Amino acid sequence: MFTVHTAYVAVALITACLNAAVAVADLVRAPFVLATSREVGVPDAWLPYLGALKAAGAAGLLLGLLGIRPLGIAAAVGLVLFFLGALGAHVRARVFHNIAFPAAFFAFAVATLTLSVAGG
Repeated sequence: MFTVHTAYVAVALITACLNAAVAVADLVRAPFVLATSREVGVPDAWLPYLGALKAAGAAGLLLGLLGIRPLGIAAAVGLVLFFLGALGAHVRARVFHNIAFPAAFFAFAVATLTLSVAGG
């Protein structure tokens, strides 16, 4: 039977993998990351820090799945706030052609947080 816990595990794993992948892209300064960050006004010097935050969020979600539930919840909260900021940067810069990407990351973070609090 499909349970809240099953949904939480699935969504948290997807969220962790997505954030780990984009953290690597930030850290290696992938061309799409440089283009997007410059377009929304984020200095290149911030990329290692932003990548580290995403990596920390992914690691926290995984640790939450391994039994350190408060850390998983904190990581989900952090990712929700992070991607809310990313959405704000896109809106402030009026860059809407690729806003679906931070919106999707935000949605996964919100879903992970919701399911973790709901008893995941």
